[in-house]
Amino acid sequence: MKILKLSARFNRKLVLFVSILSMGFTAPTFAALPFAVDGQELPSLAPMLQDVSSAVVNISTSSTVKAEENPLLKDPFFRRFFEGLPQQPRNRKSQSLGSGVIIDSDEGYIVTNHHVVGMADEITVHLEDGREFEATVVGSDSKTDVAVIKVKARRLNALPLGDSDILQVGDFVVAIGNPFGLGHTVTSGIVSALGRSGLNIEEYENFIQTDASINPGNSGGALVNLRGELIGINTAIIGRAGNVGIGFAIPVNMVKDLVNQLVEYGEVKRGQLGVYIQDLTPELAEALGLDDQTGAVVTEVIPGTAADDAGLESGDLITEVNGKKIKGASSLRNTVGLLRVGSKLKIRYVRDGREKSLSTKIKASQDNQVASVEDVEIEDATDRLKGASLRSMDGEDGVLIVDVEPGSPADDAGLLPDDIIVEVNRERVNTPDDVERLAKKDRKRVLLNVRRGQGSMFLVIR
Repeated sequence: MKILKLSARFNRKLVLFVSILSMGFTAPTFAALPFAVDGQELPSLAPMLQDVSSAVVNISTSSTVKAEENPLLKDPFFRRFFEGLPQQPRNRKSQSLGSGVIIDSDEGYIVTNHHVVGMADEITVHLEDGREFEATVVGSDSKTDVAVIKVKARRLNALPLGDSDILQVGDFVVAIGNPFGLGHTVTSGIVSALGRSGLNIEEYENFIQTDASINPGNSGGALVNLRGELIGINTAIIGRAGNVGIGFAIPVNMVKDLVNQLVEYGEVKRGQLGVYIQDLTPELAEALGLDDQTGAVVTEVIPGTAADDAGLESGDLITEVNGKKIKGASSLRNTVGLLRVGSKLKIRYVRDGREKSLSTKIKASQDNQVASVEDVEIEDATDRLKGASLRSMDGEDGVLIVDVEPGSPADDAGLLPDDIIVEVNRERVNTPDDVERLAKKDRKRVLLNVRRGQGSMFLVIR
């Protein structure tokens, strides 16, 4: 038997080569990561960063904040005690710092966060080469926390835009910011999750989650891949005293759609479908007779909207919009919320176990036409709706819950006073007798469609 003996020098080369292959780098990545051994270059992000860092800028802002007046000064009795004393200024200046990314060198467009520039009176952009320029707001959208500002400058370097739809958990990323006027900061890590929502950071959420440190002052900075392409705008972190390894970035494909509207209109002109929706849980899927599918469940259709015109109904499961798979309520909300008024929609959905499709056009948005609600799953409720006081609604559809006895089965089920029961086991109800009669039909569970405030949801009571 021959035993192959490798020299120490060859071993070092082999280990380095295998290590790089195990990282899953593609051919373009090697251009950004030169390597050698025996005193030569080692893997480095430096070549890539030299190309992209100049596209990430520091943004300083100032705004006027109205100071609250001492309530005692409004009382004539106490006001005389303060006469002759120096008064606090009614207004004060507030300053903040953040980051931004140059996306169009010819027009001078820079994308950043709404919370960095949205309330600013003055905006100053500081470039890597030391130049400073006054900037104006082109457009800003608080619901997604994206803004576009503009500077009049030459010799700008714009960051190429990547494709955030092809990102995978485990992909290597680099977060670049220009906070506090200290110059660039660079941190690296991986994508730790995709499509994060339900964080209540913004109204429309579809975040890239990363463990690359995103520190205070990095808001509006760049999240790039190893090819130096922009794949996200850093926007938020989790942690009371700084980064703890969980940061969030707005996907660049979402940013592209927003920037187009912000540049054209100065705002995002959203169209809406006109449905209340919620995620599909296993309990709800069983109650609605759906297979193991993903999508957004329609809990109510708003009269006169695009959804109403198209014929969508409560209980439909929307699985696809314009060829894009819908994974849940947030997915549908984000997809529809980025479409302009008049955009065509081709929707695939499931009704009574059958797949169907329809086409419609997005109408102008109205408050609360599209809403997702928190899923409520009820278990171990006894006597079902006992403890809820019900009342008819004088000719209107639905049955009003007037009161809920604390500690009762109805209370345990999550029902609240002023909730309106619209359906019981997929049948419309108008009287308390309708509710009681239909609730007794199925001994295993009761499926309620409940309208609460400006939303609507399904509740499964076992």
